Amino acid sequence: MDQLTGKILIAMPNMPDPRFAHSVVLLCAHSDEGAMGIIVNKPLPELRLKTLLDNLDLSVTKSATGLGQSVEDRAIHFGGPVETGRGFVLHSPDFFSAEGSVELLDGVALSTSVEILAAMAHGQGPVQSLIALGYAGWGSGQLEGEIQAGGWLIADVSAQLLFQDEDHTKWRAALGVLGIDPRHLSGAAGHA
Repeated sequence: MDQLTGKILIAMPNMPDPRFAHSVVLLCAHSDEGAMGIIVNKPLPELRLKTLLDNLDLSVTKSATGLGQSVEDRAIHFGGPVETGRGFVLHSPDFFSAEGSVELLDGVALSTSVEILAAMAHGQGPVQSLIALGYAGWGSGQLEGEIQAGGWLIADVSAQLLFQDEDHTKWRAALGVLGIDPRHLSGAAGHA
């Protein structure tokens, strides 16, 4: 199977793990050794960016303008079940830290340092971003097995899907990239 870094995984309706039901996962790394991704459509209802910044002792500047929406309204996403205390920020490439940022694909970077959150608190962060706690991880061959078993579809991703589409519409939008109407998907896997 080709390198899947920068692609999205779209959970099929028969996904047995409820944590991944109707999920869209951006693959941040994929190799023979395994894979790592961030779920991009599951906001944590009880957690907002302001709370996270307060917990990190990062004060918010009242004139913060680079966030696109107020700090109180910014959702934190469930990125996956692995290391749920570890933070990740998917964002537009207008912010880049030499210490903790990597370009994943055209128009999308990933940062893991607290520096980006401090910049966001002062209105100097990226124009577009998605903040997540935790990640999805697969061991060698595990993801490939799940794909072959019919658990995931693979598609290209756009910055619009990541940063502009509403979380509750991303699964359907991702299927739309492939020209698939979700009403036509079966909940049962099969092999031809």
